[in-house]
Amino acid sequence: MAKFPEAEARKFRNRYVCRKCKSVMKAPPRKMIEGEIKCRNCSSRAFKPKRKR
Repeated sequence: MAKFPEAEARKFRNRYVCRKCKSVMKAPPRKMIEGEIKCRNCSSRAFKPKRKR
């Protein structure tokens, strides 16, 4: 299956995964770096970018 930039952007751009409960959040990178965003489920502030497989 071919990869194209529009699909990559939809799936991975501005998506982050909570390190504790593994839920996916969508937020701007600046707010994630500054720690302004917290997880909806567990209120954690520890996130990582969504992994590209």
